[in-house]
Amino acid sequence: MTPARAPGRLSLLLPFLFVFLWSTGFIGARYGLPYAEPLTFLLVRYTLVLALMGLLVLATRAPWPREPRQWLHIGVSGVLVHACYLGGVFVAIKQGLPAGITALIVGMQPLLTAFGAGALLGEHVTGRQWLGLALGFAGVALVVSGKFGDAPLTAMLLPALVALVAITAGTLYQKRFCPRFDLRTGAIIQFLPSAALTALVAGATERMHIEWTPDFVFALLWLVLVLSLGAISLLNLLIRSGSAVNVVSLFYLTPPTTAIIAWLVFDETLGGIALGGMALAVGGVYLARAGR
Repeated sequence: MTPARAPGRLSLLLPFLFVFLWSTGFIGARYGLPYAEPLTFLLVRYTLVLALMGLLVLATRAPWPREPRQWLHIGVSGVLVHACYLGGVFVAIKQGLPAGITALIVGMQPLLTAFGAGALLGEHVTGRQWLGLALGFAGVALVVSGKFGDAPLTAMLLPALVALVAITAGTLYQKRFCPRFDLRTGAIIQFLPSAALTALVAGATERMHIEWTPDFVFALLWLVLVLSLGAISLLNLLIRSGSAVNVVSLFYLTPPTTAIIAWLVFDETLGGIALGGMALAVGGVYLARAGR
């Protein structure tokens, strides 16, 4: 392997690493949410991220954006991707919406992004990409088809729908207004308003009580170090280097990847329909990403 080829091959692995890390967010939520209210959980998570990134920024003397409007754009994208998206997902799961259904709802993001990318970013969505997006959605539906329960879902669906709209809007907004920024200082600019908004809503709607059990501490540290620092940094890199449709098509792989992790960690079995759905989702993502 020549040095020149190594970075290229590494860049090919980044999307798959992102999918794996992003998928573990459902596992972390399952571990931690029994011991804390959702927004209180997220507030502690954001606070730890801010502390760690603050130390990193000081140690490395990372550059800050020069223009005030860049601060605003980065902050808005952070509120959408962190406060609104994660807040919606955590509230939905805490209220009893199964993780599979939550994944299915958020998995609709590539379809919404494909509509928005053409109108807002001027990106051309090819017929092959549309076919890939449709196949990916069908695959996701098959993977989670066995997870729909008989419980009423109306109240639980609302926060998941908020999360869907937020992650779609956040991806498009960041690609349009602030695709490039320093990941260290950018993380602080994104998480600071997210923490402020989350604190306001949590203070008004929750008791803000936490049971500091070993499972909660493990889930918190995993979500801080692996998700908020690792996966979000990879997402920012992918948004910077790829089209919006190609980036969000990766989210189709989250439900099947989560199902595999749940099988390994929690011994949850997968039926033939789910396995077929995973294959269909993988094929759809390939078409959506390769059909430029």
